[in-house]
Amino acid sequence: MAKLLRMAGRCWLADWRHAAGCASLLAATAQVCAAEPLNLYFFERPPYAVQRAGSDEVHGLSATPAAQAFKSAGIAFRWVGMPTMRQLVTLKNNGAPPACAVGWFKNPERELHFKFSKPIYRDKPTVALARADYTQASATLADTLRQPGLQVLIKDGFSYGPLIDQLLIQSKVERIVTSADSVPMIRMVAAQRAHFMFAAEEEAAYLVEQAGVPTTQLRTLRFTDLPHGERRHILCSKTVPDELIERLNKAITVEIP
Repeated sequence: MAKLLRMAGRCWLADWRHAAGCASLLAATAQVCAAEPLNLYFFERPPYAVQRAGSDEVHGLSATPAAQAFKSAGIAFRWVGMPTMRQLVTLKNNGAPPACAVGWFKNPERELHFKFSKPIYRDKPTVALARADYTQASATLADTLRQPGLQVLIKDGFSYGPLIDQLLIQSKVERIVTSADSVPMIRMVAAQRAHFMFAAEEEAAYLVEQAGVPTTQLRTLRFTDLPHGERRHILCSKTVPDELIERLNKAITVEIP
């Protein structure tokens, strides 16, 4: 922000020919000033983001490196809990104050509406949590999704990464779309309302435990064509100045392959 302030100060000396550019710069500077501390949205999702009991602090696989980046960049922020779909709606509103959210995948559609930091974490390969009587899975997800009558439970508005998203689009699999969170979704699979759902390997066992579903009712599927997990980023509204994104990127020191 100091850089913006210095540039904005020089604008006062500019002649009328530069008035429009200076007005834009001053507006961006005002946005940054007004947005401090910046809202950093999260949804409680162990092990990615967990709020400490009796504290405003949030930690986890994606929350911790995000907080470290903001602190190292000298950008004041406050954690704000918010459901995932509401995060996207809120950040897509260009009339709202600049804000960010933690732990989101990047895809072409989202890049049209949001800004992204460098990756802050990379998932292990995605797995599928399937009902126990589903035994027809192939070695690859691509072949599995070609099976007639297959039903896959999908969370509304979620990206499962470019590869899985594309395979779902190319296949004719029946997608059962829900706004429910992961734990209720597991119960839906166990109740045979779909054949399987996707989950990050890091959280699969935790989710099953939280759902209270006997492990005999579910099985974990791993696919050979999903060798790498997706990268998670800090996602920001378009109203967040590029200068702040640059500062965040310089502060993210972890190298994500």
